[in-house]
This record gives sequence, C-alpha cells and structure tokens, in this order.
Amino acid sequence: MKRIIIAGIGMDGDKTLTAEAKKAIESADVLIGAKRMTEPFLPLGKQVFESWKTDEICAFLDNCKSNTAAVLMSGDCGFYSGAELLRSRLSDYETEIIPGISTPVYMCSKLGLSWEKMHFVSLHGTDASIVRNVRRHENCFFLLGGSITPADICKKLCEYGTAGVTVHTGARLAYPDEQIISGTASELTDIKCNGLCAMIIENHEPERCVRYGIPDNEFERGRVPMTKSEIRAVLASKLRVCYNDTVWDIGSGTGSVSVECALAASGGTVYAIDKNDEASALTSLNAKKFGCDNIRVINGDAADLLKTLPCPDRVFIGGASGKIAAVVNIATAGGNEPKIVITAVTLETLNEAVDVLRKRRMKTQVTQISAVRTKVVGSHTMLDAQNPVFVIEGDF
Repeated sequence: MKRIIIAGIGMDGDKTLTAEAKKAIESADVLIGAKRMTEPFLPLGKQVFESWKTDEICAFLDNCKSNTAAVLMSGDCGFYSGAELLRSRLSDYETEIIPGISTPVYMCSKLGLSWEKMHFVSLHGTDASIVRNVRRHENCFFLLGGSITPADICKKLCEYGTAGVTVHTGARLAYPDEQIISGTASELTDIKCNGLCAMIIENHEPERCVRYGIPDNEFERGRVPMTKSEIRAVLASKLRVCYNDTVWDIGSGTGSVSVECALAASGGTVYAIDKNDEASALTSLNAKKFGCDNIRVINGDAADLLKTLPCPDRVFIGGASGKIAAVVNIATAGGNEPKIVITAVTLETLNEAVDVLRKRRMKTQVTQISAVRTKVVGSHTMLDAQNPVFVIEGDF
C-alpha cells in the first residue's frame, strides 16, 4: 500500500515551512502539486508531477510505482484547501495530513492581530456577501482568488455606507516582494496588488443582533406600498430565514422584507423581484442603506424570471395576486421543498393562496394580524388601527 502525505507548505515553501513538512518532503519519492507548490523543492531532484486537480492526482497515483508521495498544498491543509476532497478519494491508500501555516495566521502575526474570533470568507469564484459579513462581524478575513480585487471590495464597502472600516491587504505573503497595506476602505479604493491577495477588515462597531420589525421610518419611502414593521416581525418568525439561505421576495415593494431577510441570511442571497420600476429603485436604495449587498434586485415579472434563479429555501410572496400558482410551481419544481409565506389583504388573495398551497400538498396555516398603534392628537393619545393582514404559511 502506497503512503500518501498531504502537506501544507505555508506561504512560500521556505521560511514558513514547518520542520515536520520539510522532513516528509525530503523522505518522499515523488512530489505532487501545482507549479508554485513544487518549484521550491526542485533542487531536491525528486520526481515531480505538476497538477492541482484531484482527478489527475488520483490517476497519477494509481499508476505510480513509488511507495511514498507528498502532495503539496498552499498554506494549511485545513483552510480552503483541496485536502479534504483528495483524502476522500484516496481511501485505498495510507494517508497522513501535515498542517502548515495558513494565510490568516501569517498575516495576523505580521499585523499583531489575534485571529481566534476571525470570520473567514473565501471569494474564490464568487463575490459572496462582502459588506454583509463586514457589518456583522468585528473581524473578517477574505481570501481572494477570483476576478474581484481589493480595490473592488473597498469601493463596494464605500457604496454600502461602510467606508470607515479598517482594511489590511496582503499580497505575495512571505516572498521577498511581500506587500501589506493598511488604511480605511475610503483610502484604499485605488489600491493595486500583485498576485494572490488576502484581506483582513476590522469593524469596531459590528451589528450586535439581527433586527426584525425595523421601524417603518428608517426605510426610504415612496408611493410604493410597504409591509409594516409589526407584520414584518411576524413574517420573520414564520419564514425562519437561516444564515446561508436563498430567499425569493416576490413583489419586493420598498424592499423592507428583503432587507430583514438579508440581515438574517448574511451568508446567503435574497432575490428581490418587482415589476414596478420605482419599487426596484427603492429596494436598491434600502439595500445600500442597511448594508445588504446580498440582495439582488430584479426588475420584471416574477413568472418570467424565476426559472433563471437558484432554487429557494424560503419564499415570500407579497405582491403576486393572480400569479401565486405560477410562483409556487416554479419554487417547488424538481422536488424542491421551500418554506413559503404569503400575505393577503383581500379574501380573494387569501382563497387563492390557500388553494394553491393545498394543491401542492403543503401543510397550510393561516394567521390574521390586526395591529393598533398610538398617535398623539393635540393633548390626547388615540388608537390608530392598521389594516388587517392575512399571513398564509405553506410547508412540506
């Protein structure tokens, strides 16, 4: 049985290489990894197979005559590494993982920062929820690798009202031309970095809780109807949006429900759909006001657009009368089982919603909410009744 060592080689395979990894590499018959991983060890004269793809590595090992191979991984094998997938594919071999020094550990040491409370986000191939994560956590580490640059991130932070956070950008870490630059997001919108980058963002005033039932006057308003704060608070308890959820908000209006869903789904995405131009503009405005870059605003008819979106975990329908069936059918296509919540202010919409959900064999619950606020008239305080709303839940 071949012995396969999966070794983290730190930042550069030289000064950040651990003694254990160095010993394992020196004792291996063959070295495997991307060119950047294997290049520092070419002077050892070992057989080298250049590849970072799991399938290619496994195929090579199946045909390799050597008894011991070392697969080299950048940084640490447990930090956004291919080690987990590779090890699962090498079940027929004796495998050992040797940890290395990861990018956040190295960068924090350079900056004199503690990393045990760091929130980690990988931006390899995605733009993720950058602002939302920064707003929610005191310290965020971003591993870059796709098309997004540190300057793009700083511009986005400024666009969403988070220009004052402290940003540390690191590039070519541990190499002779290492670059670590610090400043506020507003100061670094034109920053240029060479090669692979990482960022640490410090927010000394993070959100301390997920807000529900945000007061109506905090939202930018227009002539578009808005779901009132008392109703939104109930909707939150019915929808039960989770951190990584994909949410559809059909008929987003001012975006008040989209914002509260996005605050809960900091690691997910909210698709806010409305055919009204003013509603879409208001939703975008409120998304920026509350730092919700995980809201995707889509202007158009929901029935025509939903098939192009990722399958939802949660669906809120606040403005699709006459098309509820089309929305529900698309959301539940292919065996998908989202939680669906619908609001209605007329008996016709109530009947339509209940009928559609029951036809999809969903468990249905109807709640009628009547809220009363106080208002001051002269020297007196009077009661001001809000319109009653039906909340219809559908669950599998």
